[in-house]
Amino acid sequence: MDAVHQNHTTHTAADKTDGHGDHSNHGGSGDHTGHDPAQFRDRFWLSLALTTPVVATSATFMMWFDYAIEFPGVRWIAPVLGTFIFFWGGKPFLVGAVADLRNRKPGMMLLIGMAITVAFAASWAATLGLFDVEVWWEMSLLIAIMLLGHWLEMRAIGQARGALAALAELLPDTAERVDADGNVSELAVSELRTGDVVLVRPGGRVPADGVITQGGADVDESMITGESVPVRRGEGDRVVAASVATDHAIRVEITALGDDTTLAGIQRLVAAAQSSKSRTQVLADRAAALLFYVAVIAAAVTAVVWAVLGQGDAAVVRSVTVLIIACPHALGLAIPLVTSISTSMSARHGILIKDRAALEAMRNIDFVLFDKTGTLTRGEHAVAGVEVAEGDEDRVLAIAAAAEADSEHPLARAIIAAARERDLTVPRASDIRNESGRGVFANVDGKEVAVGGPALLRDLELSVPAGLDDAASKWSSRGAAALSVVYDGKVIGLIALEDQVRAESREAISSLQSAGVRVALITGDAQSVADAVGSELGIDEVFAEVLPEDKDSAVADLQSRGFTVAMVGDGINDAPALARADVGIAIGAGTDVAIESAGIVLAGNDPRSVSAVRRLSSASYRKMVQNLWWAAGYNIAAIPLAAGALAWAGFVLPMAVGAMLMSASTIVVALNAQLLRRVRLAD
Repeated sequence: MDAVHQNHTTHTAADKTDGHGDHSNHGGSGDHTGHDPAQFRDRFWLSLALTTPVVATSATFMMWFDYAIEFPGVRWIAPVLGTFIFFWGGKPFLVGAVADLRNRKPGMMLLIGMAITVAFAASWAATLGLFDVEVWWEMSLLIAIMLLGHWLEMRAIGQARGALAALAELLPDTAERVDADGNVSELAVSELRTGDVVLVRPGGRVPADGVITQGGADVDESMITGESVPVRRGEGDRVVAASVATDHAIRVEITALGDDTTLAGIQRLVAAAQSSKSRTQVLADRAAALLFYVAVIAAAVTAVVWAVLGQGDAAVVRSVTVLIIACPHALGLAIPLVTSISTSMSARHGILIKDRAALEAMRNIDFVLFDKTGTLTRGEHAVAGVEVAEGDEDRVLAIAAAAEADSEHPLARAIIAAARERDLTVPRASDIRNESGRGVFANVDGKEVAVGGPALLRDLELSVPAGLDDAASKWSSRGAAALSVVYDGKVIGLIALEDQVRAESREAISSLQSAGVRVALITGDAQSVADAVGSELGIDEVFAEVLPEDKDSAVADLQSRGFTVAMVGDGINDAPALARADVGIAIGAGTDVAIESAGIVLAGNDPRSVSAVRRLSSASYRKMVQNLWWAAGYNIAAIPLAAGALAWAGFVLPMAVGAMLMSASTIVVALNAQLLRRVRLAD
């Protein structure tokens, strides 16, 4: 199967199993009729058109509005059209009812199926003169209203799944492959193979995961990470399927296709999250199942009471109305729709929910434990400062960059990057040689240059100039690497390099603390290094010099002190801590092991997303509770009215009105869930 269609298949299969492809979330009803909006739309409009003459020729309506329609055969309009409406318009509910019985999971579809079947049988009995009550118009109108409610529901769910569907449509249909001779040919993405090199032109989408082999571009990865600002990618950097080269052409060697791509993985995570159940969902499912038995018992009691009172017509109408009004439709929709919307919202922001229970628990988190390296820091060295004994900072940095020009060492790359950022003119170096354990040597402008640490100075029998001692001590206490730059036998300056704190980390910590959440940092680095980062970020507590296998002990320690803990990390040694925490969050391009241990995955490297997860958790839970109260409260109040509890006062709830109220309850729940889209996840 080709890459594009593999991803489309993943999406389609997910849609059939995650919450509304079946009706397990609606009290157990199965989807055996293809629950798509178009089906319910078409059945609704035709059923409504046929219901109109059924209602118009109803004796009840003609009596209410004082008019008469008389022609030969008029009495057969309702039975003929009503029978068609029952079998065609009511088919989704009848098939669903049979499925409920087969699965032994009674729910909404069984209630609706029972209601329309009783009304259908009673109406035919009346038509044939065997019974006094005839409810053709109520049954027909009920089916039309139910179809309308399902149509609106399916539309809402389809919109909630828009982000997942959009992911499947991001990949281009074709790609431009570059052969060994440099010739470019267009082919379908399905024909690409691992190892192929493709040309991605400015504005074009990367067809599959790969590594840039030539060129550089600002790449828009917002569909994966949620970060709207393009990031610079150059030779050797990894790019993911569906990302966009915004300004320049790049050549990419394909490393993963189809289901192996990052995009496909995200699709699977989103689909799995939408199909997973939270504690609130389990509660709603139990309530919906319980409501079925309550409705059946209430309908039976209603029928018996009215029959004992000698009102057989009322016994049928009232019991059918009870079955209609008690359908746990709103209750079944209360949680799944919020789940779909919140999951698609989070995916658009680069937050991938693997476990719904983890998202639900996030609102109660009162302590977040961040791994330092790669999470709060970038996990790569950067020039933190330059101190000079002779000349100026730019000259010292340019000379060091010249000597390091051919080196692939991380510290060397950091020096070269700093020189490039300052737009310095770097002189040419010759006779470059790297001596392990000492440093790098080169000839620059005819002078001998060396760049290295304390071992270099010892070998050259040099020392740090007196004016630079304080700076060297300060950097050393922070855990920074201080490299000496030696020019013509003299130390002309020091360059400090340290793991760079992410600019976003300060905002992330501040946002959590303002919400009343304490923050801790955990690292295997020395206490002085950890304290320096903790002080810079204003962190509440620091765990330093922690062995990899002991990180989960730190989580356990916080939990033993009464805190509900979220652990944020990206490495293999974070996996046990992620698993032990109340909520495990894997950040950025974390390892597969860390991702497997986490309940939430942040596709990007922005720690501010942790606050966004907590906001989404609170907002989602609030909507779930509101929907549950509305759905359950509606049934508690409506069932007695449907049974005729106020008949003594002259009030009876008509069957059609009951159907409209039930559908209205569903629409209220759906609209309330849609309000979740207004929640701002970013500060």
